[in-house]
Amino acid sequence: MSSSTWETVAADKRARLEKSIPDEWRIKSRPIEGPAIDLPDRLGILSSAELKITNSSATELVAQLCDGTLKAVDVTLAFCKRAALAQQLTNCTHDFFPELALAQARDLDAYFERNKKPVGPLHGLPISLKDQLRVKGTETFMAYISWLNKPDTSDSVLVTLLRKAGAVFYVKTSVPQTLMVCEAVNNVIGRTINPRNPNLSCGGSSGGEGAMLGMRGSLIGVGTDIGGSIRVPSAFNFLYGIRPSHGRLPYAGMKNSMEGQETVHSVVGPMAHSAEDVRLFLQSVLEQEPWKYDSKVVPLPWRRNEENAINAKIEAKGLNIAFYDFDGVVLPHPPITRGVEIVRSALERDGHSVSPWTPYKHSFGVDLINKIYAADGSTDVYKHINASGEPAIPNIKDLLNPNLPKADVNEVWDKQLQKWNYQCEYLDKWREWEERTGKELDAIIAPVAPTAAVRHNKFRYYGYASIFNLLDLTSVVVPVTFADKAIDHALVDYQPVNDIDKDVHAEYNPEVYHGAPVAVQIIGRRLSEERTLAIAEHIGKLLGH
Repeated sequence: MSSSTWETVAADKRARLEKSIPDEWRIKSRPIEGPAIDLPDRLGILSSAELKITNSSATELVAQLCDGTLKAVDVTLAFCKRAALAQQLTNCTHDFFPELALAQARDLDAYFERNKKPVGPLHGLPISLKDQLRVKGTETFMAYISWLNKPDTSDSVLVTLLRKAGAVFYVKTSVPQTLMVCEAVNNVIGRTINPRNPNLSCGGSSGGEGAMLGMRGSLIGVGTDIGGSIRVPSAFNFLYGIRPSHGRLPYAGMKNSMEGQETVHSVVGPMAHSAEDVRLFLQSVLEQEPWKYDSKVVPLPWRRNEENAINAKIEAKGLNIAFYDFDGVVLPHPPITRGVEIVRSALERDGHSVSPWTPYKHSFGVDLINKIYAADGSTDVYKHINASGEPAIPNIKDLLNPNLPKADVNEVWDKQLQKWNYQCEYLDKWREWEERTGKELDAIIAPVAPTAAVRHNKFRYYGYASIFNLLDLTSVVVPVTFADKAIDHALVDYQPVNDIDKDVHAEYNPEVYHGAPVAVQIIGRRLSEERTLAIAEHIGKLLGH
């Protein structure tokens, strides 16, 4: 495509997206004051009943949908309208299809009327989807202009299973070009902003999900994570989010960059406003036996015995938790280190045992995963970028160099072996901690990123998140607090340990970051979703969330 052609194709997509919003849902005049997150309740477009619906929890709504108190059409209409507002206020959407959603909701209501029971555990609940998941009859272009105008002819496996459970689909949310950066910006729709502050990032690559959920245009959204792409937008939008271990949830049938790259897997997982709603999603999907649809899924139903075991330790004030606030590579900004301390002290006050964790070879691990990402010399992503003639976004130019040499098969095998050895060494350190203390280590508390919701184009260091993609450990994000200029003073005499640490340190300004969301991640063993989520939920309760 010529330059004018790709720009024309992108403009056509923007026009189609604009046209998908009915006129009666359009914001005619926006109040000048207040962040975007506060506006849907004030614009007069949503009725009082719709405001009540969209300000509920998913768990509450499902209970009312499944007993017939609420109609799927009414709930779907409420979220379609609020998603339309979220799009107009934050630019967080790639595809919006309220007609399909309302038709699906009417079918669900008809089923309930005939059978006097719900279709499944998510009956009538609207769920937003990152623009990687295929929904038959819609468009999945994943921020590549060359992928536009190619409607999907089938559903991704996860979409199929969510349909079986009764979920309704109405919107697909924005991502960065290639998915490989932690900010949602591309050449089609531009930039998605943070609902709390337009000068801050919503995160990425599931950034549109973060913004949509932050605006309560959705209560549960589906994201993916190969280097922090669920956890960073969850942290930047004050949400819960889980990065499950590879093989727990089905990825089959989804679009992706670098398909066939098997050294570090992208995983799919939910983002939500509560740990309870994250659990609802996980249980509902696992109830559909996804291992019968995707050969990579481990046949592992939801294990209530694992959840009960950790809840018994919580009840007995017997959790054993480790923590760190510096990985030895980049020191987080003051709001982040304060967030870790808030969680540490809350657990100690509740009677649990909390002690330091020494990050093991994180510099090595971060360097290794970056080499894995670039093993093909960035051929795949640039193939799809160049197919339309569109330019690479600046964030991609900074991260993925198209002039890097390709690794040959033996070099790839060597990186796979290094990864395996490193995973085993990390397990050794986990056991050594247990042998030294005589206690079972239940989880590790760590930063998600070195910054709170960061300024646009300023995300520099992925290592706090990506290290656990390399290790394939379960991780759950817990929102903690907000940056406070009166407390989180800049470190005047700090001596950076390397150049990237220097850049991240120089970025901090208490005035700029005031009010930005702060979160931590709770890391458990591989495939420990039940236990790790229960710990995250308990921490949320201790924090008053």
